[in-house]
Amino acid sequence: MIKVFIVDDHPVVVEGIYSLLKNVDEIFWAGHALTAKACIEFFDQNDINVLLMDINLPDKSGIELCAEIKNKKPDTNILALSTLNQPSYIHKMIEKGANGYILKNSGKEELLEAIFTVAQGKNYLCSEAVEIVKNAEMKEALQPSLTRREKEILTLIAGGLTNTEIAEKLFVSHWTVDSHRKSIMTKLNTKNTAALIKYAFENGWL
Repeated sequence: MIKVFIVDDHPVVVEGIYSLLKNVDEIFWAGHALTAKACIEFFDQNDINVLLMDINLPDKSGIELCAEIKNKKPDTNILALSTLNQPSYIHKMIEKGANGYILKNSGKEELLEAIFTVAQGKNYLCSEAVEIVKNAEMKEALQPSLTRREKEILTLIAGGLTNTEIAEKLFVSHWTVDSHRKSIMTKLNTKNTAALIKYAFENGWL
């Protein structure tokens, strides 16, 4: 029997998940929490097999809560359940110890597969999350490579510093900074500072 608990601040989501799972013989519904605080209080007194965790909670990020629960109860298998489909959220939840990530638009069969998989201590990504991660990795692989110094200078440029100010901060010459700036703009195929910063933000350099 798999004991399942959910933390999500939307009662309609909780009720929807409960309606999907209540008649599944292998699953025992252990309850729900609408806040991170209530979830932590539950875990102070209870142990469960699978925790379904929303990321956007009113009092604490699910990313923080994931790390906290894993520290408190390392044997708990956490399955992120979210509407957020950006690769950064998927990576952050996995980094904090989540065993899986599933989007709220997934169907019942995929939800059950995810629960049964993580209950065994295995990892699970729903099909859409797999595609999101795969596309992000392909995009990253195709991006030009910047050196450590170029990344450092790019960050300072985005911070509004001039070549002279960057040179003073890094204890290098103005000409060295100018050379790095030109190299960065060439690699990223940008024609001015505004375009450079825009590209850097949109592609996760900053």
